Amino acid sequence: MPTHPTPPDTAADPHAWLEEVDGAAALAWVGRRNAATQGEIEAHARFAPLRARLKAVLDSQERIPYVSRHGAFYYNFWRDARHVRGIWRRTTAAQFALAQPAWETIIDLDQLAGDEGENWVWGGADCLYTHPEHCLVSLSRGGGDAHVVREYDIGRRAFVADGFALEEAKGSAAWIDRDTLLVASDFGPGTLTSSGYPRSVREWRRGGPPAGARVLFEAGADDLGVGAYKDFTPGHERQFIERQIGFYSSELFLREGATLSKVAKPDDANAYAVRDQLLIELRSDWSVGGRSYPQGALLAADFAGFMRGERDFELLFAPDAASSLDGITVTRGALLLNVLENVRNRIVELTRADGRWRRRDVDAPAFGTLELSALDAIDSEQYFLTVTDFLHPTTLYLCQAGGDARQSLKALPAFFDALPYTVRQFEATSRDGTRVPYFLIMGKDRPFDGKNPTVLYGYGGFEVSMKPFYSGVTGAAWLAEGGAYALANIRGGGEFGPRWHQAALKEKRQNAYDDFIAVAQDLIERGVSSPRHLGIMGGSNGGLLVGAVMLQRPELFNAVVCQVPLLDMRRYNKLLAGASWMGEYGDPDVAAEWDYIGKYSPYQNVAGDKTYPRALFTTSTRDDRVHPGHARKMVAKMREQGHAVLYWENLEGGHAGAANNAQQTQMWSLTYTFLLKQLKPGPEGDVLERPLHEDQAQRQQQQ
Repeated sequence: MPTHPTPPDTAADPHAWLEEVDGAAALAWVGRRNAATQGEIEAHARFAPLRARLKAVLDSQERIPYVSRHGAFYYNFWRDARHVRGIWRRTTAAQFALAQPAWETIIDLDQLAGDEGENWVWGGADCLYTHPEHCLVSLSRGGGDAHVVREYDIGRRAFVADGFALEEAKGSAAWIDRDTLLVASDFGPGTLTSSGYPRSVREWRRGGPPAGARVLFEAGADDLGVGAYKDFTPGHERQFIERQIGFYSSELFLREGATLSKVAKPDDANAYAVRDQLLIELRSDWSVGGRSYPQGALLAADFAGFMRGERDFELLFAPDAASSLDGITVTRGALLLNVLENVRNRIVELTRADGRWRRRDVDAPAFGTLELSALDAIDSEQYFLTVTDFLHPTTLYLCQAGGDARQSLKALPAFFDALPYTVRQFEATSRDGTRVPYFLIMGKDRPFDGKNPTVLYGYGGFEVSMKPFYSGVTGAAWLAEGGAYALANIRGGGEFGPRWHQAALKEKRQNAYDDFIAVAQDLIERGVSSPRHLGIMGGSNGGLLVGAVMLQRPELFNAVVCQVPLLDMRRYNKLLAGASWMGEYGDPDVAAEWDYIGKYSPYQNVAGDKTYPRALFTTSTRDDRVHPGHARKMVAKMREQGHAVLYWENLEGGHAGAANNAQQTQMWSLTYTFLLKQLKPGPEGDVLERPLHEDQAQRQQQQ
């Protein structure tokens, strides 16, 4: 894939050369910045013990091995100190219930990478439902979103010679049967959208070249992309093709032989078939069939009747001011609705009999975050329940639809002593009067004297909810060091459904930044922290968030950690997958939309005559989702202006920023040591001053 579809204007942007991901000059610049950052942070007294502590957490053999079932086996991908790239392995259900299961290695990625001379990073496996030992294995080079796909025979422990194989692309492949796939990939010039995703879905039969596969559907060049899948439920086998128009708009088609029939849902709604039912999740209000349904609702209708034109829906869920639908899990005979109420989960079970839906509340733990995954949506009533919160180690249960009994299967060890800490939930008032909740984790006995080193984390985009989570890294690296941690539920997220998300879309983006600023101010006004001891952190869209807020209210903070960020919003739609996010941010090439984007775009608004908090920018060379040029150019511009900024770029890792446990250990050790230096009072804090850039210092000496 090209580094950037449209070349930058180097006259208008003197740092555009840093967009050349693998350019010699750009990589040399990265090397210098990495060396400077590591030299400074690794010299701190807390770095080495912190790194040792985090390595123990990330390599722990007691981590939960999350599994998926294919046929009679449970499969898991696992990385530790011995398996740096990782192993794909399997065990039986009976073994998995034991404290120390006996695992059978299927693919050793370290061995494979060595044998093939490739830096493979695991991307997952899709096994054929009717023949579960035949799988499509996805591998990426360095951890990016683009993957190669190769057919693997588990029984023979080998990739299939002359089997299905797709070259590297941000595409997809799904089984129809043992000899046929639905594929969406890069088939040559003109076959990708402007966002870098496939334009066509094809039916690929064994033995033929993928580029010669029969085209079933082709999207427009400016669409986001396409995909396809088959439902293997006996009696309800169906194939579907989805045209993703934009990030929040799509069309769904039922494929029956050579015929494609459109499923007439609203473009911004999600729809999928579950046996004889069609489920539709609404992002906007919808009036149909003489009735009106609110945004955020879940509707059900008879699938065949809907396709005939009937519009007889049953309302399965309707949100209110404090609740939203956080997810749906399907078992053989039930729907499990994961409901979020004031950022706390509860579970509702729906079953259908005699043409009617029945519901009951599931007796699940009342604290923290609940996540569900079906053991097998087609032939099992069992599902996994993951329970987590900030202070209780995550626990994995096996549950059965129709009852409340649950079997504890696995639990994390306590990576830090949680007894000294407490969790509170507060609300801040944003500039327009909106009440914005946030969580605060800190020592029970810590005074509200404004001296607590505090990290405020946020995201605020793409309908992603920030929910309580257990993190050995955060606990060991920050809470155990005396820090407080705040998690903001700002607009743009999905905590209160589509309305909460849409309140920060496009021209309303500033609402997310105002919410984040309001939480920071609330932390200061309550005496939790103060500008001297308050830092902010965010990644991806959250990196854009902290970048914008750093420029808008620099006096509120003393540290910023900006991870794999978007920052140059003038060109974001021309860099890698950026064009796919115009539904979130708007189109900077449209003057009216650039008018509001340009007001907050960090790269365009950073100024040499301002004083900003010390910032650490991190990214990955192999991030093929958010271009590393965003962070590179921002740091280069800030250094040119005389600001003291730190920069670290991992040469692998994709959008996650790290490809293995060792790289994660390094990334988080640098991050939290930087925050300790900036925010913690006393001798261990030795706050980094804001030294002048060397060029600026020389100019002042000359004056």
